[in-house]
Amino acid sequence: MSTSFTLNATDGMARTGVISTPRGDIRTPAFMPVGTAATVKAMMPESVRATGADILLGNTYHLMLRPTAERINRLGGLHKFMNWARPILTDSGGFQVMSLAALRKLTENGVTFKSHIDGSKHEITPERSMEIQRLLGSDIVMAFDECTPYPCTEAQALESMRLSMRWAQRSRDAFGDRPGHMLFGIQQGSVFPDQREESAEALKKIGFDGYAVGGLAVGEGQEMMLQTLDFATDMLPSDKPRYLMGVGKPDDIVGAVKRGIDMMDCVLPSRSGRTAQAWTRRGQLNMKNARHQDDPRPLDEHCTCPTCRNYSRAYLHHVFRAQEMISGMLLTWHNLHYYQELMQGMRDAIAAGDFAGFEAQFHAQRAEGDIEPL
Repeated sequence: MSTSFTLNATDGMARTGVISTPRGDIRTPAFMPVGTAATVKAMMPESVRATGADILLGNTYHLMLRPTAERINRLGGLHKFMNWARPILTDSGGFQVMSLAALRKLTENGVTFKSHIDGSKHEITPERSMEIQRLLGSDIVMAFDECTPYPCTEAQALESMRLSMRWAQRSRDAFGDRPGHMLFGIQQGSVFPDQREESAEALKKIGFDGYAVGGLAVGEGQEMMLQTLDFATDMLPSDKPRYLMGVGKPDDIVGAVKRGIDMMDCVLPSRSGRTAQAWTRRGQLNMKNARHQDDPRPLDEHCTCPTCRNYSRAYLHHVFRAQEMISGMLLTWHNLHYYQELMQGMRDAIAAGDFAGFEAQFHAQRAEGDIEPL
């Protein structure tokens, strides 16, 4: 019932290793597909696993509202409920409260808000967030925090970060001793180095099984995000997993791994798949475009996913235009496969001591753009 993190190789700041949990190993750097409402949209759980995913993310906010954490617990926990036997990380609910909830009120105790579904009133505190995540049975639990918005003033960021650090202590106290489960703290401080440092020191003093970089990918842009990671990541313990929340596009992911990040999650590959967007080594493709309607070639001739092995661009264009469900299914499968292939490529490159070569090839292929139309 123990958990551990082992670093197997480093190349510059980039790292590859394994997070071991009772439900299986997580190879890092790891990309976690997002299963918002106990499902990765348009995918069967066994299909998600077939793409190479070792771990999924579940959303505390959405699941507490519907079908409720208590119901999921009575039905045997989130893993059984959604038929996913491998590790699950649940977020704390803080980000969704910021972005989705109506009429929210923030106090020292927690956040009260009205559900975006039916207007019912709820409260999340650090203690309630830990209880919800315990009821869900997630393997990696996130401390409850306030996701600092961007832009904000230094004073606003400082007040928010210090509140999150007080909540981090309460989360740690409420989490208790749960062998086989991990609790991650979340660094805040917006784009300000001194605040990030203060936050990291507070989290290390409390003591967590892993550490997340929060408050990025909230509108600051890629350049500022990477500039912040240049100093923020190294403030966190090197012997624990480092998780960048809510990221992102493939070039965001490569830039984050280069700066020492071990875990990421994002709705992008699945959300893009439902809107006819495909991610490939040559960049992003829009399958709505008429250039694809007579094209018998796959999305990517080098890709081994079922979509690229069995379906043409012309078919993918057609089923989206016809509003057929298979469109989102096929493009989501491809996108998730591509993301996991990207992660494996980085793991291999770090192990071989050639991350710089991988990064150069990654950017060169994207710069070529899509293949010429027929």
